[in-house]
Amino acid sequence: MHVRPLWERFWMRFSGQGIFGRTATRLAAMFTRPYSHRIRLSRITPKGYISPKTIICHDSVKFGNNVYVDDGVLLYQDRDGGPIMLGDSVHLLRESYFQTGAGGSITIGSGTHIQPRCQFSAYLSPITIGNGVEIAPYCAFYPYSHGLSGDTSPVREMPLKSKGGIVIGDGVWLGVGAIVLDGVSIGKGAVVGAGSVVTRDVPEGAIVGGSPARILKMRSDSVVLPAHESPTTSD
Repeated sequence: MHVRPLWERFWMRFSGQGIFGRTATRLAAMFTRPYSHRIRLSRITPKGYISPKTIICHDSVKFGNNVYVDDGVLLYQDRDGGPIMLGDSVHLLRESYFQTGAGGSITIGSGTHIQPRCQFSAYLSPITIGNGVEIAPYCAFYPYSHGLSGDTSPVREMPLKSKGGIVIGDGVWLGVGAIVLDGVSIGKGAVVGAGSVVTRDVPEGAIVGGSPARILKMRSDSVVLPAHESPTTSD
């Protein structure tokens, strides 16, 4: 065995969220290229790889086994915010943020990959992501909206409202920049095209696109998506 894997395995045994654990994680990654190359470090120990540059301002985060949390990921809890629960082998790529407020929680199923700079903001209602979901960069999930009264008060002063939580089924595929709004359920194996705004439920196995998103075809029709609508899976 080469020296580098021995080095990585030695230090990953001591990885953790304390001062020593973060130092051990830095040492384990010292000779490993950043970003997706460090995903393999998450497989060394069930504790996974949580970057020392991850920002955790949340007192109710549950990490599954072998998770990968990249540089600049933010886990944030606002007042009365619910838990964030990550299943086994979840990948959270850099500069994505996960925020819970009153009435909100975030659950992410096993084997789900979330690419850079995605936004999960769970207020009033939960966000539930299934197993094996692929989410491309710059996707956003908002299970709430600001009320719009008949007066001219600033929208930011309007109370929040929600049609219900967001539910993403197993094996769903979301293209770059997709936005999912409150009360939406996306069925198992569905595909959401790049730049889509999903405002209503998506059936299992459907391919949707547009703003607002509408059904383009069913996957049973054997359509092949253009490459630019396929999120890159880190491995």
